[in-house]
Amino acid sequence: APGRRGYSGAGVSEFLHRSIVPTMHYQKSLPRLPVPKLEDTMMRYLNAQKPLLNDDQFRKTEELAHAFKKGIGRELHEQLVAQDNQNKHTSYITGPWFDMYLKAREPVVLNFNAFMSFNPDPKPEYNDQLIRATNMTVSAIRFMKTFRAGYLEPEVFHLHPEKSDTEIFKKIIRFVPSSISWFGAYMVNAYPLDMSQYFRLFNSTRLPKVDKDELYTDEKAKHLLVLRNGNFYVFDVIDRDGNMLKPSEIQAHLKYILSDNSPAPAFPLGYLSSENRDTWALLRKNLLENGNEEALQKVDTALFCLSLDDFPIKDFEHLSHTMLHGDAANRWYDKSFNLIITKDGTAGINFEHSWGDGVAVLRFQNEVFKDSTKAPAISPQSQPASVDSSRAVQKLDFKLNDALKAGITKAKQKFDATVESLSLNLIQFQEGGKELLKQKKVSPDAVAQLAFQMAFLRQYDQTVATYESCSTAAFKHGRTETIRPASVHTKKCSEAFVKELSKHSTEELQKLIVECSKYHGRLTKEAAMGQGFDRHLFSLRYLALSKGLPLPDFYQDQAYARLNHNIISTSTLVSPAVQLGGFGPVVADGFGVGYQVHDDWIGCNVSSYPARNGKEFLQCVHKSLEDIFNVLKGKKIG
Repeated sequence: APGRRGYSGAGVSEFLHRSIVPTMHYQKSLPRLPVPKLEDTMMRYLNAQKPLLNDDQFRKTEELAHAFKKGIGRELHEQLVAQDNQNKHTSYITGPWFDMYLKAREPVVLNFNAFMSFNPDPKPEYNDQLIRATNMTVSAIRFMKTFRAGYLEPEVFHLHPEKSDTEIFKKIIRFVPSSISWFGAYMVNAYPLDMSQYFRLFNSTRLPKVDKDELYTDEKAKHLLVLRNGNFYVFDVIDRDGNMLKPSEIQAHLKYILSDNSPAPAFPLGYLSSENRDTWALLRKNLLENGNEEALQKVDTALFCLSLDDFPIKDFEHLSHTMLHGDAANRWYDKSFNLIITKDGTAGINFEHSWGDGVAVLRFQNEVFKDSTKAPAISPQSQPASVDSSRAVQKLDFKLNDALKAGITKAKQKFDATVESLSLNLIQFQEGGKELLKQKKVSPDAVAQLAFQMAFLRQYDQTVATYESCSTAAFKHGRTETIRPASVHTKKCSEAFVKELSKHSTEELQKLIVECSKYHGRLTKEAAMGQGFDRHLFSLRYLALSKGLPLPDFYQDQAYARLNHNIISTSTLVSPAVQLGGFGPVVADGFGVGYQVHDDWIGCNVSSYPARNGKEFLQCVHKSLEDIFNVLKGKKIG
């Protein structure tokens, strides 16, 4: 049967590849996320507080921390450990973290959803909207089918790929039982990563409910959701036997949608997914009661949402706005992800964050980029199949009463006002990158983070709470841990560069940079090993509240609140598939900083609201990077 071989009728492969090692081979034996020792957590917490407080404030915070460690904190910690021991199938952060996301009532767009945009196809003629939309859709379906068949290569971090990323190793490890396979990989310095989030990539959505949303997945659905000009379309991309539709048919249906000249709806439904979650939950209830159940079911269960925009991209700033929020009429922010493709074939992904973290989305993007550029399903010469798309493609029709129309109008006003107040700014620092920094034996990530600290000090004359996210996917059901890049070391170094240049020789400045790099390296390693302090303290607080206990004094400390008001929120990734990524500020007076340290340049994308000036911040970042690089090269600055 064609399905057996993995080729559909047209001879197009239905799979990206066939891994020797089954996709979930390591999942059972992944190590569990450790609950850190309470003493370590309190010490790390105080280290992170030190640069943010004056002596009196620090003494008070220290006293509260010691009292917590001896008293209620100890009790909560012991309960957390006991609870963790009874739930060996998961991690201690899973429940609280899902809850944190799903109970949040702010709109998902700009507050939680992040974006990553694809690099253009290296072959210019393939960057046509229809061709790219078809090729990427086919590659996304191939990814889904490969994953579900267990053929997707397991996600593994290889320290020595020459030993572990080999045919022979894979052929051996395949026969090691799942219950111990992780240890086999570990012996050759390979670290399998958790893949428990991947199933939520497809046929999934976040449903708005009062007080707490719900993640919903229906793997039986076979259709794709396409948005264009605020109109919703669906068509099947999988047939009854589970085979993928021929690429030429997918191309025909997308061409039909792109040439449909239906007017944009007067009340575009997409805006509802940009609302406050409680408001949206009530409006959704109204939608369901108003005869829209079937249409909404189609939206919720679709493989994913393909958003086709009718304009080309002007520049990187326009690209960021388009992918981070775009026009809410043409997005469904609740879907696990929206694959967005503009008129000129620029592509990106906007993803909802509660179901999963960057690691799963990035793997998906890497595979889709590689497959759609190296083995594209159709070419510029391909002709769409001669099928009757008007029968295959269904345009969804929503019945709206006055309350729903008013709800959409209000959602649009709010959305437009928020977007209007959002600034996105970018820089590319061209004077060096990873290669030079590694030559000088300093951590590239540490240097980028130091530049942010220096820049903020130069601009606002203070050191503030800073967040860098770090994946804990090396553990079963790991999510993320926080690295706290603002330290006594970065503060001292920043002050030397910004305020006391004349007092320091170039050698002294170099030493200060190296100190920062070492300390940041240690924090990063700790976080990746589940030895940060943020998730632990978060879980203890969650436990206290879930038991109906009064909130311990430790958590009522202003310093605790300030540390968790992350003015500089940062995240980084580098991938051959991704051009740039970004997200909104997590607080009204903050910066959202997406950055990439490449071999010979550094890119930085900053979001901000009117309380902060992102353009000026990036000028300060550029100046800081210049100074750091010059000092590392042994040049005198001043």
